Amino acid sequence: MTRTPRTLVVVGHGMTGHRLVEHLRTHDRHGTWRVVVLAEEPRPAYNRVALSSYLEGRSAADLTLAGHAFLTDPLVELRTAAPVTGIDRQARAVTTADGAVTRYDALVLATGSRPFVPPVPGHDLPGCFVYRTFDDLDAIREAAREGGPGVVVGGGLLGLEAANALRLLGVRPHVVELAPRLMPVQLDDGGARVLTRLVTGLGLRVHCGTAVRAVHPAADGRVGGIALTDGAELDARMVVFSAGVRPRDELAGPAGLATGDRGGFLVDDLCRTADPGVWAVGECAAVRGRTHGLAAPGYRMAELVADQLLGRTVTPFTDPDTATKLKLLGVDVASFGDAHAETDGALEYVLRDDRAGTYAKLVLDPEGRILRGGVLAGDASAYRTLRALTGRELTASPDRLLSVPGPAAPDPRGGRGLT
Repeated sequence: MTRTPRTLVVVGHGMTGHRLVEHLRTHDRHGTWRVVVLAEEPRPAYNRVALSSYLEGRSAADLTLAGHAFLTDPLVELRTAAPVTGIDRQARAVTTADGAVTRYDALVLATGSRPFVPPVPGHDLPGCFVYRTFDDLDAIREAAREGGPGVVVGGGLLGLEAANALRLLGVRPHVVELAPRLMPVQLDDGGARVLTRLVTGLGLRVHCGTAVRAVHPAADGRVGGIALTDGAELDARMVVFSAGVRPRDELAGPAGLATGDRGGFLVDDLCRTADPGVWAVGECAAVRGRTHGLAAPGYRMAELVADQLLGRTVTPFTDPDTATKLKLLGVDVASFGDAHAETDGALEYVLRDDRAGTYAKLVLDPEGRILRGGVLAGDASAYRTLRALTGRELTASPDRLLSVPGPAAPDPRGGRGLT
């Protein structure tokens, strides 16, 4: 006897939602689930981590994650441009903007996040953008003017990507960061100083420890400049807000689902809400109250939920590995483990070469024998070795572990690579 598949509805088709469906279909050998994916955007999931490469010549098709097998799978129904507007948990059904009602046996919320735009005067003037989708990048490319001034609000990972994108489009970018240093989550003061010096040499103008007070219009009504809280005034014909994200959890309240203190659907360490038929994964999920903005934790959540739906053995979600190795504007940076030496009694070993433009910090246990974490800037050649050694006893002196070939000169094209 053929068993009728149960229906799984996935709300959102970003990188995390796509990973969940792929993992489920790979391991659902008996076809126990039929999957309906309701995507807000008019296109299938794409590699948002590599979004900046779209401005460097790659097409939207190059970045699309949904291949032919996915799009033609008889047990997967993808509906694009179908944002969900409501959840009826009693009826086990969701409603989309076109009024269609889809019933479910299990529901996974993978709604992602939205860019945070500070509510300063002028934040919505023509010439203000966010950096999140293909449409956003198309609008930025259309507005960019060779030699014109621009401002990126946010000096984290995505902000520096946006700044590099403006630079590649011929715009002269400023970067404004509220924290006292660039990439405050990944880098310490020493690593950020090296990064700042190198990117300044590539044409970026960096303003840390300050924020946007207002965006001023020019005579044509478009962006003409910004005022900073430290009193500085910057010319700008475009402003890109890249100052972090906020979870997309607006479906929670009407559906009676709890959220974390800082937003996100509140879930346990198996990504389950209080409703046994509803899960949340990715940037919209507050696992034990904490949200995670990187792709790797989202993938871990996606596979965890898919495995539960299939009755496979699972391991609860724990604090994820946030080790990161990147190339920003041609500059290598990396951080891993206890990068900020927050463990009690941690020791720091620092090696800095101002002439070469490199910085390395190893964080050790109080006895100086076990590697707890570290930061690398300007040269991240030792990253793989050090990451593998994290939590273990040193196999050589810190000097030897860091004695790797020096960095190549920054690529003037910039860009980012993620390992």
